[in-house]
Amino acid sequence: MGSFLNVVIYRVPRGRSLLYPPSRCPICLTRLKPRDNIPILGWLFLRGQCRYCHAPISWRYPAIELLTALLYVLIVAVSGWQGQTLVLWLLSAWLLALALIDLDTMTLPHPLTKWGLITGLLARGLTTGLGGITEGIIAAVIGIWLFDLIRWGGAIAFNQEVMGGGDGKLAAMIGAWLGWQGLLVTFFLACALGGLMGGFGIALGWIQRRQPIPFGPFLAVAAIFSGLFGRQLIHLYLETFLPGVFVP
Repeated sequence: MGSFLNVVIYRVPRGRSLLYPPSRCPICLTRLKPRDNIPILGWLFLRGQCRYCHAPISWRYPAIELLTALLYVLIVAVSGWQGQTLVLWLLSAWLLALALIDLDTMTLPHPLTKWGLITGLLARGLTTGLGGITEGIIAAVIGIWLFDLIRWGGAIAFNQEVMGGGDGKLAAMIGAWLGWQGLLVTFFLACALGGLMGGFGIALGWIQRRQPIPFGPFLAVAAIFSGLFGRQLIHLYLETFLPGVFVP
């Protein structure tokens, strides 16, 4: 899966097919053999160079493969083997691709968010039935409206764009997968994480005030965390601030 995500991250922003041409060196265009495409190990065996033209191969490729593997292991460790595990695997892969594309290009491609939303509704339908699909649709609407309100309000208050249009579509996709409760947990976690990282970045001089930074990666990390621990966080919050409130 991590190897496939590398293809998605590289080709989707460039408008290229995910199926054709097969994997090849971007420098000499030589088609890679199966032994060159072994996740992580292939890069190590080749010592980070193309077998044919010896052009350097970015360390990012095996890093994404390793990150995907570790993420999948974490999901199994937390949720065990069940239907929801497969859902979280697929969601986390989708989010990882979108997060890294946003870091690279400051965009969240519409085809990925659109099909991610549709796939999320189908996944909810398979795991929770028609009621789950209905909740997913409501959560998707809440997500895009919430972020559009922030976008419009920020533009009025600061006289500049404070959020890209793709963030609302990503929020709608997350709502389709996690429902409205998971969406709200994701929203608050992403805002907290983004504010914290932005504050550190400004304090350390890494970024300038009002410098655009991609919000998609914060949403992606928060959504994965919400998918794994969202219900526990909701119960903890209610027990702390609203004791006696029952959450099914």
